[in-house]
Amino acid sequence: MDFNKTIYENHQELGRPFLVAHRGVCGANIPCNSIAAYKIALQQKADVIEIDVAKSKDGKFFVFHPGMEHVFLKSKPISEMKASEVRKLFLLNQDSTPTSYKVPTLQEVLKLLKGKVYINVDKFWTDIEGIANEIRKAGVEKQVIVKTGDDKPTLDKVMKYAPDFMFMTIVWHKDKVTKKLIDAGVNVIGTEVLFNTDDDDCISDKYIKKMHKNKLLVWVNSIIYDERAVISAHHTDDISLKDDPKKGWGWILDKNIDFIQTDWLLMLQNYIASR
Repeated sequence: MDFNKTIYENHQELGRPFLVAHRGVCGANIPCNSIAAYKIALQQKADVIEIDVAKSKDGKFFVFHPGMEHVFLKSKPISEMKASEVRKLFLLNQDSTPTSYKVPTLQEVLKLLKGKVYINVDKFWTDIEGIANEIRKAGVEKQVIVKTGDDKPTLDKVMKYAPDFMFMTIVWHKDKVTKKLIDAGVNVIGTEVLFNTDDDDCISDKYIKKMHKNKLLVWVNSIIYDERAVISAHHTDDISLKDDPKKGWGWILDKNIDFIQTDWLLMLQNYIASR
């Protein structure tokens, strides 16, 4: 990937959606958001790797999904621990058995991925100024994609601390702010759309064509962790694998979506190659 080109230019040259490895590629003894998971995602040629960011009690940034400590660490929240405490912990595998993998720092992960792949830094909205400083410190501004909701206080912070970063608004049902952000000078590259039904405005052919006409990209998640939380109208990894990929990944591809975030990178790659 040529990070001196715009992401839109790289997407056009790729000729297919960017495939996003959610928390790296994990399973069995490889925990999500671990250095090992990111190395495997690189080996499997992910176009984008999604990482989560958590902040310790003393202000140090780690790569971990906040709120999931009870699952992957069996510990109290990272936000209630000092960095020295976090560094002593080992991530758990899918059987809740401790592995040899520790919780990586944000700098460790950014160093690993520098110059290799686009990086979606999730949970950016939890500390926009602090995380933006970490990204600049690592020198990966041209690789990083950040996203937030569309509330004004959060967007004001984006405009203040990270107007040059590749930015996507997280859109539920209908996009209300993209044009305003572009007019304000934010480096908007597109939107992440969340939708309950196939009829939502943000997934309509009209909206997608309008975005593409303006050289903007659309991100859809096929990941699923809670069957009650519908974020892609059930066009998910699950239905693609256990039922019919045409109902999941195929439907998303037919909508000319530009990013697909998945937990099954190789399977999605194989499906795209078979079409």
